Amino acid sequence: MRRNLILGAALSAVFVVAAAVSFFWTPFDHTALDIPNKLRTPYAAHLLGTDHFGRDILSMIMVGARTSIAVALVAVGIGMGLGVPLGLWAAARQGTLVDELIMRGNDLVFAFPSLVIAILITAIFGAGAINAIIAIGIFNIPVFARITRGAALSLWQREFIMAARVAGKNATRISVEHILPNVTNLLIVQGTIQFSLGILAEAGLSYVGLGAQPPTPSWGRMLADAQTLVSVAPHLALIPGFAIILTVLGLNLMGDGLRDYLDPRLRVSRA
Repeated sequence: MRRNLILGAALSAVFVVAAAVSFFWTPFDHTALDIPNKLRTPYAAHLLGTDHFGRDILSMIMVGARTSIAVALVAVGIGMGLGVPLGLWAAARQGTLVDELIMRGNDLVFAFPSLVIAILITAIFGAGAINAIIAIGIFNIPVFARITRGAALSLWQREFIMAARVAGKNATRISVEHILPNVTNLLIVQGTIQFSLGILAEAGLSYVGLGAQPPTPSWGRMLADAQTLVSVAPHLALIPGFAIILTVLGLNLMGDGLRDYLDPRLRVSRA
């Protein structure tokens, strides 16, 4: 458990730090063209080589990390901000029309492939990072709503909730004061998983040209630009590909480690 958490946090921290540093420093200007040095493999001046326009790949990876993390972070925030209250509301009104409407709405969203609908949304409203955030965020809402409702339903039958009812607290106050704190650990773990899925979704949208637009670098856009040059300069595809893999792997490992660390049953068994 501890190895997963430490390794996942370390991998994630590398890209978070790279994204943060890119706000005030990159080895080169990521928009600067250097045609004479295009398609160079890694060497002393350009540690990860250059692309087909001579741009420094390390600088583009750093700024691309900023783009991917920002899109995924805001999208997860949208999902949590709307999905968690909906899940708490549905659990508090279990068996009523409100519960049915919320859950059937979730089922409707889950009935369609998320990436396909995200592509449809960005195709209708235009390509760009903002529309990618909205598209990814929409599909995070039912995920958090369903998880919150499922966890909350078991808590509503517990003795401390009955005591709160006897004390005169209404459903809203019980949900905020007693239910939400007890499902926070689960939401944190799910948040890390959705964060990694958000990075994959952003890369997918950018790959088909519906995510962040040039000259803003994106890992998915870098893969799309490299697809016709793999035989000539394979590093153009390998480097952003490994960046996506390592970031998602780190977040998933961190999520697994957090789940084990925050689960009280596992803490008891370890003790």
